[in-house]
Amino acid sequence: MTVPLDRHYLVELQVSAERVSQLRRIVAAHLRHWSLELHVRPVCRGVEELLTNVQRHVGDDNTCVLELRWSGRHLTVSVADSGAEMPRLLHEGGGLSRVMALSDSWGTCRTAEGKVVWFTRYAQEPQHIELVPLPPLPDVREFRRPPAVVTEFPAAAAAAPAGSDAAEPAHAPALV
Repeated sequence: MTVPLDRHYLVELQVSAERVSQLRRIVAAHLRHWSLELHVRPVCRGVEELLTNVQRHVGDDNTCVLELRWSGRHLTVSVADSGAEMPRLLHEGGGLSRVMALSDSWGTCRTAEGKVVWFTRYAQEPQHIELVPLPPLPDVREFRRPPAVVTEFPAAAAAAPAGSDAAEPAHAPALV
């Protein structure tokens, strides 16, 4: 499957503390451009962990490559560097264990130049729902209760003596 150019980002950089924070902002901008706002925080934290690990274990002068790839369903983030030592999952809660917690899958791969560390997140393309204008809300006066209707008995019914047939409504059956 070919990824459209607007869903792929690649940058080669020398890792430093300043560059890590700058790359966080760049990654966040790309995710927002791709309408993946819900993924900005976890992906940026994962990118920060991977780049910090490169800085810590390979060195500040190392050049690495950060790549984002979004297929419309999955977002893959990878960092390639020239370090020979493969990363290990530690149980202290930092590094790769944090990346593991922020992602759906992750892994490492040795390359001819060093290694690649990557993680993925399920990131389906957001559905854009067309907004339809609603009719205006009714005025408050339309919600008022209508005045109660009081029906008066006809004058003949009121004047009829109790017990006579005239006092009963015409539609009611007569009692025997």
